Amino acid sequence: MIRSLRRPLPCHGALFAAASLIAASLPAAAVDYPVTPGQRSTAQQVASQGVALSELAPNAPDSYTVKRGDTLWDISKLYLLKPWRWPELWGMNLDQIRNPHLIYPGQMLFLDKSGGRARLRVGTPVGGGTVKLSPQVRSEPIDGNAIPAVPMHLVAPFLNQAIVFDADQLAGAPRVVATQEGRVQASKGETAYVRGDVGAARAWSIFREATPLADPISGEVLGYEARFVGTAEAVKAGEVRKGADGVDELVPATFTITNVREEVGTGDRLLPTPVPESEAYTPRAPGQPVDARVIRVYGDALYAGQNQILSLNRGKRDGIERGHVLAVWRAGQKTVDRTDPDKPMIRLPDERTGVLFVFRVFDRVSYGLILQSQDIVKAGDLLTQP
Repeated sequence: MIRSLRRPLPCHGALFAAASLIAASLPAAAVDYPVTPGQRSTAQQVASQGVALSELAPNAPDSYTVKRGDTLWDISKLYLLKPWRWPELWGMNLDQIRNPHLIYPGQMLFLDKSGGRARLRVGTPVGGGTVKLSPQVRSEPIDGNAIPAVPMHLVAPFLNQAIVFDADQLAGAPRVVATQEGRVQASKGETAYVRGDVGAARAWSIFREATPLADPISGEVLGYEARFVGTAEAVKAGEVRKGADGVDELVPATFTITNVREEVGTGDRLLPTPVPESEAYTPRAPGQPVDARVIRVYGDALYAGQNQILSLNRGKRDGIERGHVLAVWRAGQKTVDRTDPDKPMIRLPDERTGVLFVFRVFDRVSYGLILQSQDIVKAGDLLTQP
């Protein structure tokens, strides 16, 4: 269950969580998404109702041709005051509800404002200036031409780099014991020598300094975030062999550094690189209230702005899902009311500072990309439904 909010915030309209959009930069996978009666009921309302005209952006165009480089979020902002309400604007295809619904460059979108409600349609020119409208997203093969949900070039590097461990698993992971020609550090293309159980895995990720992620409210450690250093490929397994003096000698495994965020050093730990996630998602608001906090800004920064990554203290067990859009708030500061003779302490209202898109979810921790920001974001800031 998603935890209750400390004070209720309004959330407008039904949200459709069953339909989804696969980010073009992720590998396609045949996935069958179960649809509950409640989700189907919501989908039917979405397809028939659209959104109120008051929810449209002031300059929402009557038509738009999708361009390469667009994202679902870009188009949502073009048409809506609240981009996360995209599923309501788009009449979802109820017959193909189990399949991802993709949008492609070159497709023409038309805004239908009949009956006091707004719906977005796909249109196809049929000659003589006439446009044929369709009340649903067309089902097309999944390929790399579909536009992504959000700017995936910002998210993709973190899909396998932002990792949270339930315990300090790095302590027993294989470790770099030496680098090429005795250098202190190794760069891309150079050699590192590794001790530990490397098994048969070929692709590895290199990490350093597992840091506890503590809940900003309770102080409870929710997991351990390891600092991503780079990637490596196993070249030769380690072995034990007899030395010239007859004593067993341990020969470490040989790895080639394939990519680096920073130079690899002795003591850095290695873990097999996981298979990239291919779960489908679409930007949407959570269906229930959320009360979360920013744990920290990913990396070394103390403050974050647009297009930066945050960790938050809610995860799968709290009902957070990939694709959820959350509002970021600065907690109102305590101050003294100097206009009152008694000088009482008061708390100023919370201030909304941005919008965050959740792209990676662990059991107790999630990561999100700041899509919009009007001010800096820091550890301890609030996250709620948008």
